[in-house]
Amino acid sequence: MADIDTSGGGNKKHKGTKSEKKDTHVDMTPMSDVAFLLITFFMLATTLQRAKTMDLFLPQDVDNPEEQNKVKESQALTILLGEDNQIFYYEGIGKNAAKNPAELVKKTSYKLNGGIGDVIINKKKSVLQSSGRRDSIIVIIKAQKDATYNNMVSILDDMNIYEIGKYALVDFSKNDKKLIEAKKNGGVATEEEE
Repeated sequence: MADIDTSGGGNKKHKGTKSEKKDTHVDMTPMSDVAFLLITFFMLATTLQRAKTMDLFLPQDVDNPEEQNKVKESQALTILLGEDNQIFYYEGIGKNAAKNPAELVKKTSYKLNGGIGDVIINKKKSVLQSSGRRDSIIVIIKAQKDATYNNMVSILDDMNIYEIGKYALVDFSKNDKKLIEAKKNGGVATEEEE
């Protein structure tokens, strides 16, 4: 406990109305001990918040395009992020796009149940049945320039939710734009104006 030392030359007798000044000394050692004990307690008892980040594993750049990873048509699911919060998808990498683009491309929503979540689960099950490997599905994500950042984050969250081990962010091509336009126009592909 803090002590107050009031010893200050009390041997002289009191002369007149002036009172003697006494020296006071407060011992701060116990208060600093308690402060350090509290700091130590809160440092050890507090749990730190985890970082809210996602690990992305990016492929290495190669000079020869033939050295890049090849994707099987049967294992791939391509997701197209469009403008106005629209999302389209097709199975494969788009080799059969010229035959009938309206049937190839399908429109869905960002919902986990009844939307893109069901599409990912169904594709994952079909690839698992055909290949027998858990991580063999490959999701290719392509976003238009008008797609929102929120939609991209939502799709990346879906990759974590459904434990998709292999996915790639790929540039949106003119062919992808034609596929979306053909889907919107009921199967009629339009020529892009340049």
